[in-house]
Amino acid sequence: MTSAPPNTITLAVLLIALVLAVAVWLIVQRQRTLRLKQRFGPEYDLTVTAFHNQANAGAELLTREKRVAHLQIVPLTPADAFRFSQAWNTLQGRFIDSPKGVVTEADRLARELMSKRGYPMGDFDSMAADISVDYPSVVATYRAAQSTAARDARGEADTEELRKAMLHLRALFDELLGVAPVKMPGLAARRIPVHS
Repeated sequence: MTSAPPNTITLAVLLIALVLAVAVWLIVQRQRTLRLKQRFGPEYDLTVTAFHNQANAGAELLTREKRVAHLQIVPLTPADAFRFSQAWNTLQGRFIDSPKGVVTEADRLARELMSKRGYPMGDFDSMAADISVDYPSVVATYRAAQSTAARDARGEADTEELRKAMLHLRALFDELLGVAPVKMPGLAARRIPVHS
């Protein structure tokens, strides 16, 4: 019986190690992708489209997570929650009578709420990226509302667009405010603040 030359054995061992390393790397990448898809939902797909591939999108979303992890996000005091709720209700009442300009004010109020919670105020894309980490389910509609607010500022948005933007901003506002729907027998669902 002839034995394999030492170079052949070494090469075989290195090849097996390389195949195992690649397999482990692929498994780790797949797990990371699945985690990011679950965490970010539709935002994951939008980021893949924006960054043209999963690897770049994954790196961007991980960067967002790290950045937001270092922020000092704080819950609202009951007094602040009440003040923001009242301000929103006032805007909503004004919208019914005269919708023009209210979406822009609602956007400003949402930004003030973000700032109060501890999110940095910068350009819109950075704010949306930060919000996507904690509120991935509403960031796409926030982007849509922002677009409508810009159109409203130019006098180009119609009433239906403004109504949808207010609903989108309200969804983000509720998330940031920390409200949950409450259902009581015999009454329509209403929203109350939930303080963490």
